[in-house]
Amino acid sequence: MKNKQSYEFEKPVQKRIRFSHGILVRIFALLALLSLTVILMICATAGLHTGLVGRQGTSDYVKARVEAVLSSATSPDKSYPERRTGEQELRIRILEGSASGRQMEITNYVNVLHDIEARQGMTIVVQLTHQSDGSLSASVYNYDRSGVLILFGICVLALLCIAGGRKGVQSLFGILFTVLCVVFILLPLVLKGAPAVGTALLVVVLATAVHFILLDGVGRKTVPAFLSTVAGALFSAGAASLVGAIASLNGFHMQEAEALLLQSTHGQIPIHGLLVAGILISAHGAVMDVAITIASAVDEFRRESPVHSDADRFRFGMRVGRDAMGTMVNTLVLAYVGSSLNTLLLLYSYGISFAQLINTDLIGVELLEGLAGSLGIILTVPLVAFLSAFWAGRLYPAPAALPENPAPVKQPQ
Repeated sequence: MKNKQSYEFEKPVQKRIRFSHGILVRIFALLALLSLTVILMICATAGLHTGLVGRQGTSDYVKARVEAVLSSATSPDKSYPERRTGEQELRIRILEGSASGRQMEITNYVNVLHDIEARQGMTIVVQLTHQSDGSLSASVYNYDRSGVLILFGICVLALLCIAGGRKGVQSLFGILFTVLCVVFILLPLVLKGAPAVGTALLVVVLATAVHFILLDGVGRKTVPAFLSTVAGALFSAGAASLVGAIASLNGFHMQEAEALLLQSTHGQIPIHGLLVAGILISAHGAVMDVAITIASAVDEFRRESPVHSDADRFRFGMRVGRDAMGTMVNTLVLAYVGSSLNTLLLLYSYGISFAQLINTDLIGVELLEGLAGSLGIILTVPLVAFLSAFWAGRLYPAPAALPENPAPVKQPQ
């Protein structure tokens, strides 16, 4: 008798997606922070009116295409041959805005500083002024650089994602979140008259929390780094406020103060606190970099050498921090110098005395920004090393177990 072979069809096994506690905490924290950010953005931009109003009417900046160069009388400048001077007669077509499609004939004045020499088929940006009598006038504002700059930005961000992998993509979202917070929270609230320092601190806290949670969730590295970053930014702001009050330096001594006074209606823009708010924002990136570098190094040292004590980890964090401290302080100071290089060169060419130079508003503001930001970095190093070594390990124990017969490891110096 033959045995009948039976065939049984296995039922498909449904895979259950299990989320660890850390992933759930990361998801809920991100959702809470993003919800809070959206609410703040809606409140900040509600009822906000922006725009520059001139004496003769309102102005718009729109793209236009050069249909034809009717005449051109330009020549190289005698002092700077690479620049041209003269004037052109252009026929342009407006490409956007309420006057889209309209043709206009305008005069383009070319000089050393305004070296915008138009060519047929070129896309430029023009300033359209709506006069009170209903007429419309136009003048050449600048080249249309938006395509080149956007393409360059896309290339840099793409390289960030390729070189950084998953971390690079997460950093990209963190950068975009920071930009959105500045544009839709910081700027609108300050224009409405909100305290500049408090608003900047709010943006720093939100941007730091979201960036660290995106990178590594909530754990031994990000919690000390977050607390140290916020504390370092506060150190910089506090030092700037104290020294600024003693030296009589505030937002009214910055280069853009006069323009802000003209743009401000009934004095609602808190110009006085803009200097400290700017230091908070500018020092935030460098402080965050130092904090996460030390926290990551201490956490890796804890994993690789669990036999060491908390004091050893603190000394290790300080060793890493001293190296990062010197380079980041130098980077921060050079960034401030580079942003004011033209003005510094002009002051140097005047041959003014040291007493006059050190008491110039620009030099005083730049020194205050550089020194206050450097102080924030210096004070952040021991704080993040302490929190990573003594506190984070107890709050978030390492998953790796201690080996039964650990090999002797050289003590850090």
